[in-house]
Amino acid sequence: MIRFLMFSFCVVIAFSSCKKKRSATPPEAVSLVFPEENSECTTGVSLGTETSQVEFRWNLADNTETYELRVTNIATSTVQTIVSTSNSAKLPLAKGEQFSWLVRSRNSDVEETVSSEEWYFYNAGSRTTFAPFPATIESPASSSSVFKDINNEVELVWSASDLDNDITGYEVYFSVETPPIDLIRALSSDVTNIKVSVSSDTVYYWRVIVIDAEGNRSNTGVYSFKVL
Repeated sequence: MIRFLMFSFCVVIAFSSCKKKRSATPPEAVSLVFPEENSECTTGVSLGTETSQVEFRWNLADNTETYELRVTNIATSTVQTIVSTSNSAKLPLAKGEQFSWLVRSRNSDVEETVSSEEWYFYNAGSRTTFAPFPATIESPASSSSVFKDINNEVELVWSASDLDNDITGYEVYFSVETPPIDLIRALSSDVTNIKVSVSSDTVYYWRVIVIDAEGNRSNTGVYSFKVL
């Protein structure tokens, strides 16, 4: 009898351990679908002269129970959020404004959340010209660790997009302080990479300003990397 009870107890403990291990799987990141990256969203349902309702869509992710949609008005930094159990959600947005959006995946078994990429778009309105979208940082990836080349340099690479297709140039700020305030180079629109001198075991901060023909400017925000 005692042996049977001990065996049953071990089975319960083993089952519980396995169950706990399986349930500790973190969620996966979603792939964004719509509004498309660096686009003008023209499918919103008008809610008046200043607002329209936009439907956001993304692909379902494994190990995910809920999705938190976060939409930010670039001009005002106002953030709207909504939680969905499906792969879509709707939010009212100001017409003619630039927004960024991302989706965070969650499940109830772990505290960890996973974010998707962040995409930018304009919500269609009466605007006839558009500021450029913030540049996309290609390399080095934010918070990454990199090696310098034989010339003690690291290459900074980005890409940019503008609905008016009138980007005239870029300003690159780079320093060991954050936010970086040292303008190290002003570049023409056809140059989207530069090399910078670096030292080992140092963290650097950088950002790119995109400028268009009308003087509109967009800021990537601060990115960082460590030189090994």
